[in-house]
Amino acid sequence: MLNLLVDSAMLGVGLAMDAFSVSIVNGLNEPNMRRRKSVAIAGTFAFFQFIMPLIGWTCVHTISELFKDFQKCIPWIALILLLYIGGKMLIEGIKDMLCVTDCSEHDKKMQEIVCLGRMALFVQGIATSIDALSVGFTISGYGFFEALFSSLIIAIVTFFICIFGLISGKKFGEKLSDKATIVGGLILIFIGLKVFIGGF
Repeated sequence: MLNLLVDSAMLGVGLAMDAFSVSIVNGLNEPNMRRRKSVAIAGTFAFFQFIMPLIGWTCVHTISELFKDFQKCIPWIALILLLYIGGKMLIEGIKDMLCVTDCSEHDKKMQEIVCLGRMALFVQGIATSIDALSVGFTISGYGFFEALFSSLIIAIVTFFICIFGLISGKKFGEKLSDKATIVGGLILIFIGLKVFIGGF
């Protein structure tokens, strides 16, 4: 049991790095984020990191051949999702800088909702955890309850790493001010490229 705990925790740290980076981006984008929202964001990433290995484990034990074919698509899916979110943030950040005097407070609030709304967070959660599907192969030798326990440890580790990322991002976000959205967009694009290149 101890070995399973340690292995799962280490796996969780490795898998959480992309979610950690995106959490920093979210913190950068909203320096005044409330604690409740921070918990919700970290919880979303933790949920996806919990469910993806279980889905992978299930696929290995049911439709393994089809899952092997789908694995080839994982880097492309992560790239497309993160390029979409990062590109959108980058464009909005540039627009915001160009119309600092013209944009109303309402427009700025709407931009914030687009960047950190539920749908964007959902897409981020999938994009940063889709590679965790491959963990299904890593834990394929586990029984169901062992796989469940492992996924739970991965989720807990992810949650606390993401909370740390959000806190760090919020601190930097206060310093970067209006440039935070541009920096965040570039980071997301970089993560997408890294996941894509690393997938081959």
